[in-house]
Amino acid sequence: MTSIFHRYGGFSSARRIVSDFYDRVLDDPTLSTFFEGVDMPALIEHQTKFIMMVTGGPADVPNEQLRRAHSQLSISSSDFARIVGLLTETLEDHNMQPEDVAVVIGAVKDREAFIVTRSG
Repeated sequence: MTSIFHRYGGFSSARRIVSDFYDRVLDDPTLSTFFEGVDMPALIEHQTKFIMMVTGGPADVPNEQLRRAHSQLSISSSDFARIVGLLTETLEDHNMQPEDVAVVIGAVKDREAFIVTRSG
């Protein structure tokens, strides 16, 4: 069976999705504050690897790396839900099938404990 990663065009597609996703995040007045002073090209590269991994592509982002990257950001569960919502919209707008969106979003939600660092 072909992976989600390969069905949707591989690396270049993953990169376009992630770039579009961060455009949406940076337009969100609440979420954009997390990215002030962040090297966005580097972040997009890291996030592309993450999306590649959760779609069955050739990348690995260990959960401990996620924990370290988010540990000082004070991300709440409501912030996380906003991110998940924007990612869902982005995937849908890139014509990803609902069952594939569910797989990707499920993989992201499975890692919530490594990203959310404060209650609320």
